[in-house]
Amino acid sequence: MRQLIVFIILVFSSLPLSSQDDDNPVSWSQELNKISDTEYELIIKGDIFEGWHVYSQFTADGGSLPSEFTFKKAGVDYELVGQTQESATETAYSDIFEVEETFFKKLAVFTQRVRLLNPDVRQIDVNLFYQVCKEVCLAVDKDFYFVLDGGEAVTIEKTVDDQSLAMSAALKLDLKNKELLQEANGQTKEGSSLWVIFGLGFVGGLIALLTPCVFPMIPLTVSFFTKKSHQKSKGIVNAVLYGFFIILIYFLLSLPFHIFDSVDSQILNTIATNIWLNLFFFIIFVFFAFSFFGYYELTLPSSWANKMDAASNKVGGSIGIFFMAVTLAIVSFSCTGPILGGLLGSMTLAEGEVANNLTAGMLGFGVALALPFALFAMFPAWLNSLPKSGGWMTTVKVVLGFLELALAFKFLSNADLVGNWGIFKREIFLGIWILLFILLTLYLFGVYRFTHDGPKQKLSVGRKITGVVSLAFTIYLGLGLAKVTHLKLLSGFPPPDFYSVFQQDSECPLGIDCYKDFEKGLAHAKSVNKPILLDFTGWACVNCRKMEENVWSDLDVYPLLKEDYVLISLYIDDRKELPSEEQFDYKFESGRVKTIKTIGEKWGTFQTINFNSASQPYYVLLSPNLEVLNSAIQSAESDVYRDWLLIGLENYKSLSEK
Repeated sequence: MRQLIVFIILVFSSLPLSSQDDDNPVSWSQELNKISDTEYELIIKGDIFEGWHVYSQFTADGGSLPSEFTFKKAGVDYELVGQTQESATETAYSDIFEVEETFFKKLAVFTQRVRLLNPDVRQIDVNLFYQVCKEVCLAVDKDFYFVLDGGEAVTIEKTVDDQSLAMSAALKLDLKNKELLQEANGQTKEGSSLWVIFGLGFVGGLIALLTPCVFPMIPLTVSFFTKKSHQKSKGIVNAVLYGFFIILIYFLLSLPFHIFDSVDSQILNTIATNIWLNLFFFIIFVFFAFSFFGYYELTLPSSWANKMDAASNKVGGSIGIFFMAVTLAIVSFSCTGPILGGLLGSMTLAEGEVANNLTAGMLGFGVALALPFALFAMFPAWLNSLPKSGGWMTTVKVVLGFLELALAFKFLSNADLVGNWGIFKREIFLGIWILLFILLTLYLFGVYRFTHDGPKQKLSVGRKITGVVSLAFTIYLGLGLAKVTHLKLLSGFPPPDFYSVFQQDSECPLGIDCYKDFEKGLAHAKSVNKPILLDFTGWACVNCRKMEENVWSDLDVYPLLKEDYVLISLYIDDRKELPSEEQFDYKFESGRVKTIKTIGEKWGTFQTINFNSASQPYYVLLSPNLEVLNSAIQSAESDVYRDWLLIGLENYKSLSEK
């Protein structure tokens, strides 16, 4: 199981860091020494911020990620003379990975000698991939460019060619009335959505309470506090403090994601759009599901719990209670881990900042988990009303297992959509969900059993009610598959209607004619003299699907989109590569250079530089002359969205009459 935890840590720590260095905890510099006419010494120095450390090239396998150099065109233009040398390092044993790790503190210096094979070489490009850690670990790609100019060593920033400069200039729009974009318009407030996410986390915590890893701990822990304390009030205070520490622990689990977010605001959003991460989540959630089915136990190392338990007995007082809370979190991981995994997956699909979503969700989860310990300590007589542990908790775990499987296929669907594989179409997705909920229904009605189920007993009322709900949901899915209903309750989860195994007249939402290239859409808008609805969207964007299926389909909104506007939908997460002649380097004002290789990278950069936004959905109304017709809007109710479109039409008519 340790290997699984290590794998999860490495996946999250290896998310790519932005190439902007402002928030990077390592400040890099470079030197180049001329040894002879054909030999040079490349020197790369990293000043490491206090408390952080970078791992050596030669750190032990099975631990943190080593530094790794890629010398581009080595063996063609030049050859490496010996290994890359390092400055002084330190070693320390890692309790997490259980290996001796080698790393740099404060300063890392790498030196590599090269010998030219081609006398005409004037530049050597080097890429360094490294991991820098403090409380969390960040994986970073850094490029270095060594230029040989007349035998003298010079270092320069990456430059872009004339073609890239021209294509970059074409990406920048000459917008008129741009200040109108920033005006407030009835879009969803993040604060309200955070409360919804807090509520979802709270529900997740309540479900976790019903699992066999947590439920039996409630009377035991409450009794411990009330009986150990000589005064009832002291026992209540200790139990409340215990609950507070539970909340604090789950809150602290979300902090690393804020560090990721401060380094690069888009780093966590890649979870919802990166193909390999979505496939990883699919595998992990299937793994979680089968642990709930009882085929194996998902546990953290027992030594962790033993150490925390020993610490709680040793120190006593408030600190001892804190270690007791940590022990609960570790011991209950086999049940709470998959639920937290589901929470993590759901939060990455929710609207707003991913890190804020996770904090709200984790707080809700922690509050729900902690609440019973405080309440039952205040009112110990309530303990007598608690149901006894038994087979019903196994049923809860199995239900959660099926829900984990259903969510797993959402991530597989994301990978298929973003990768344009054309395999996991809407009908296939719904068919798999129908099969899963049929199996869940049959299980709840006792048609079959899992190996960890106890002796067969009469079905409880709760189990029958849950079975009826599962059956009703299965029928609902079947009606959606047959297109009898639109499945509005699931908006955003199944693939869009136009992503179908059957031939569609349009590959656009709701059959509306749309353009997926801005220039082509702009040209059409000019030819028909209609305003533009610029739709920044994504294949894996749940809120985009909700807007299309719930708001765009509204009888007062749909005619406006179909008849009065030219729809340009730009998919930010489209991983399809641009033709080679359309790929280019874009240089930001900060000097950072971004290589645009895919359709999504092009439109994502287009959105950022023109509208200073990186969220989806994001809607802008423009005239064919690039005049902004109304403020930008994201999610909104149907009536607000309709009024927003109508104001845009009125403004367009006013401009046309001038």
